[in-house]
Amino acid sequence: MALPPLPAQRTLLLLSSRLHAQMPFVLRLGSLGWQVHHFADLPSLKCFLHDRDDLVAAAGLIDLRDLGSEEAVAELTPVLSHPRLGCVAMTDARTIADDSMRQLVRDCCFDFVTLPCPDDVLDTVIGHAFGLAWLGRGTTYLPHDDAGFGGMVGESPEMRSLFRLLRLTASNDAPVFIAGETGTGKELAAMALHEHSARAGKPFITIHCESSAPGALLSMLAGHEQQRGRIESAHRGTLFLDEADRLPLDSQAMLLGLLETGRLMKPGAEDGIPVDVRVISASHHDLEAAVAEGRFRADLYHRLSVLRLQLPALRERGEDIEHIAHHARMKYASEYGRRIKGFSPCALRQLQAHAWPGNVRELHNRVRQAVIKAEGRYISASDLGLNNEDALPALTLDEARAGAERDAILTALRRNRHRIGESARELGVSRVTLYRLMNRHGMRAAC
Repeated sequence: MALPPLPAQRTLLLLSSRLHAQMPFVLRLGSLGWQVHHFADLPSLKCFLHDRDDLVAAAGLIDLRDLGSEEAVAELTPVLSHPRLGCVAMTDARTIADDSMRQLVRDCCFDFVTLPCPDDVLDTVIGHAFGLAWLGRGTTYLPHDDAGFGGMVGESPEMRSLFRLLRLTASNDAPVFIAGETGTGKELAAMALHEHSARAGKPFITIHCESSAPGALLSMLAGHEQQRGRIESAHRGTLFLDEADRLPLDSQAMLLGLLETGRLMKPGAEDGIPVDVRVISASHHDLEAAVAEGRFRADLYHRLSVLRLQLPALRERGEDIEHIAHHARMKYASEYGRRIKGFSPCALRQLQAHAWPGNVRELHNRVRQAVIKAEGRYISASDLGLNNEDALPALTLDEARAGAERDAILTALRRNRHRIGESARELGVSRVTLYRLMNRHGMRAAC
């Protein structure tokens, strides 16, 4: 994925009680194109960051020589972890010898320099820190109102259409069949239907039909004359049958009777038991093929498929790949206590190039493993196990420019919650121009 170019005017936040705005050291940075904001103490820097919501990215040059107390370290940690700030620590031999300072630098800073430091080294390090902050800008990915449903995330046209169908389907009580490849989130969709229905708060019972022997599955579902089965446990709630094509014929007959009469007939019992349950089923196999082969009853298939939903494969969802990756990164970084800022450019390219045979589940697994083993603040393609550069498509310069333009528009739209006027102002174009560019790149305004 092509990335927008770095801005000509770069912002540097300098925290130091020893350095001043008119010192040659600071003036030299200004002559190199840095817009330097100097802060003599930590509260001043915190106020600046709090007030500057418009700050897109900045390098931070933090003088740790006078900030050695445990209290200062505790106050510095959230500041240095600011999502739009790439920090470089300035230390001396005494300061960096302190255990708490070493941990602070390791966990919260992109790099550090030991003073005195050659100018060219410092220039390279703070330039790199700004570049990484620029790459990570706007990755909080707060979706607008139509960008998710019941824990499912996505802004692609395919997912927006699915979310609308899920909302409509949740208000109904008819049986639903969910089709989709392995890992596309069929159980998550079923849970979302349950939680947004009138049955929310009642039992949601999942049966994995492929994991039990035929006789055991019938017993599990229906129970016995003196024993409740899973269907009774789902009374007034939802029963989710995963991999429903693996239902044995005896279980199919029992389930058909339940759907036709609303009564559960237990093995060996003379009378049925009334059960109020909504049945949601799913499979990554072709259920119609199972009917044609005689492995699945046609009458049950039609009963289960009153409403049918098709979950799109991840490779068909375009920009959602990066969107989901960032959500997974934030989730697992919080879970494992890792300060991971984002993905490297190579990682982003490989995320788009990979075929994702395991779909969203595979993406989550790769990001979780990458968060655990990443050595830097940004996840690399190698961390994801996706380091085959030969698999990346070759780009012409025109394609690269078009990709950069598209990514810049997407970033502005996400940051401004898809408000066209504010996004246009951020991009420095008129509303008409932004609409024209969105149309050129196949985007559409949020409804």
